[in-house]
Amino acid sequence: MAGQVLASPTYALTPSSERTPTAQNYIVNFDFLNQYLPDTYEKEFERYGNRTISSFLRMVGAEMPTNSDLIKWAEQGRLHTKYTSVGTAALVNADTATFQVNDTLDPTTAEQVIRIGQTVVIVQNDGSGVNKAVVTAVDNAAGGAGQFTVAFYEAGGLVTAGTGFGNADVTVFIYGSEFKKGTAGMVGSLEANDFIFENKPIILKDTYTVNGSDMAQIGWVEVTTEDGATGYLWYLKSEHETRLRFDDYLETAMIEAVPAETNSGAAAALGSSGAAANPGAGSDGIFYAVTQRGNIWDGGNPTTLADFDSIISRLDKQGAIEENVLFIDRQFSFDIDDMLAAQNSYGAGGTSYGLFDNDEEMALNLGFSGFRRGYDFYKTDWKYLNDPTMRGGLPSGANSGKINGLLVPAGSTTVYDQILGKNAKRPFLHVRYRASETEDRRYKTWITGSAGGAATSDIDNMQVNFLSERAVCTLGANNFFLFQD
Repeated sequence: MAGQVLASPTYALTPSSERTPTAQNYIVNFDFLNQYLPDTYEKEFERYGNRTISSFLRMVGAEMPTNSDLIKWAEQGRLHTKYTSVGTAALVNADTATFQVNDTLDPTTAEQVIRIGQTVVIVQNDGSGVNKAVVTAVDNAAGGAGQFTVAFYEAGGLVTAGTGFGNADVTVFIYGSEFKKGTAGMVGSLEANDFIFENKPIILKDTYTVNGSDMAQIGWVEVTTEDGATGYLWYLKSEHETRLRFDDYLETAMIEAVPAETNSGAAAALGSSGAAANPGAGSDGIFYAVTQRGNIWDGGNPTTLADFDSIISRLDKQGAIEENVLFIDRQFSFDIDDMLAAQNSYGAGGTSYGLFDNDEEMALNLGFSGFRRGYDFYKTDWKYLNDPTMRGGLPSGANSGKINGLLVPAGSTTVYDQILGKNAKRPFLHVRYRASETEDRRYKTWITGSAGGAATSDIDNMQVNFLSERAVCTLGANNFFLFQD
């Protein structure tokens, strides 16, 4: 039997050139197999602008290699000696007294460093008076803090009688020494007491996978990403967005990382023991380091000069760094602008024409880039604190974890680098990444699979892998300020 064309389904002969509108004259869906294609924009619209948030560490820090699981550095201690928790019993006599140092010493087995012949200022902690004296005897036989005896320069002796050796009656600091003619020199010498800090790198990973068939699919919208990638292939956009997201995480991990507490779930999940060969999980991020060793402003933003004066007073007691940069959220920036604007409100309608080039014929600039009060403060918006997908938009409150800004000292500091074995200048903030002559883990990326030029397996896909191993070193954290609710 010969083959034939079946009568059904058949071809249509119904004319459509009538003046009456029919359903076929209108697009009822956006199926692009339909002959009536929609009028499409060629490029996707970037409605969120630049979505990346990394740039902070690139602005204030540097990157340098390390070849160890542990990074250690030394920071200088104080040059002069001051004890604030010193107790004394009743006076030995009208002219002398014995004191005991009860301050926590570092290390705790250290002895107090006051020596015979040194002159000291003795201030009553209740504010009742001040004495000056010369040290006549020191007793460190029992180890620990130790005791010392002084002879007062004042004829009346100690201003206020002591309440017991174990108390915090007075504050004592050394201001010099005095010896009689023909006597021996100072007994004993002092060793520099550095503070040793350490941190460990963490491994960050990400990946993107696309199958070979989807790689051959052409899209109809031109896609772009923040790093300049462009094309009509959707997988290009997804791959580049994975890369951008990984770049952001390289920075935010250094900001937010915390060490895993002993017996915590993270320590168990990451299989760390805390031993040198298997260091503890987590790392000391910038926020953690500042909360442990730095300064914290709590309870809302400083909005008056008096608030900043208290910040400056604390900075005076720390490293007294001349220039500081405030990385802050939008509201904190407005609060500083309002504070500074309030200092100059004597012009017409509250505006001083001519100041900062704000003449009457130009638009009024209501923002400030910085100010000087004791120190130079420069401010800049920190996108990480404004981005609603990160720390921006968090609820306010004492326990909300909301961070409003970070004060970072500008410049560098000299530390003894135990890896290099010498003193080295380092920015206050810098990143150390794992690297050696054969392996550089600063930013690794490689392709596996059998598509897109790769030929490493029989799996019909392309997998892009990302890896980095790094830690941030916060040197001189005592010079940083964290502003939180």
